[in-house]
Amino acid sequence: MFKVTPTPTHQCKKAIMGVHDAMYVLGGKWKIYIITGLLFSPMRYSELLRNITGISGKALSRELKEMETNHLIKRTVNDTAPISVTYELTEYGQSTRSIIGVLSEWGEEHRELIVKGRES
Repeated sequence: MFKVTPTPTHQCKKAIMGVHDAMYVLGGKWKIYIITGLLFSPMRYSELLRNITGISGKALSRELKEMETNHLIKRTVNDTAPISVTYELTEYGQSTRSIIGVLSEWGEEHRELIVKGRES
């Protein structure tokens, strides 16, 4: 993936800029959680609010708007009574699946390591 070199190279700077750009779009406290939830299925606003522990309605609204601007999610207004809104990942948003998968696996392994360390 990355070639280790003794001095920074153009490739290193390009990789750092790539991480910077990704963190700009995916960064913040809640976006990764929202994406993770939507990887399982589309959800209504209230379902997202219920599933993401600790997020406020105001923060969820702000994050969803930013994610829609960045083409990660699609917002659909349903013709129901009362009107409901469903959010789902776009094809572009689905491209984060591998990132989220690796992050989740690493987090699970880290949790196991820490728990085992406490037991020792």
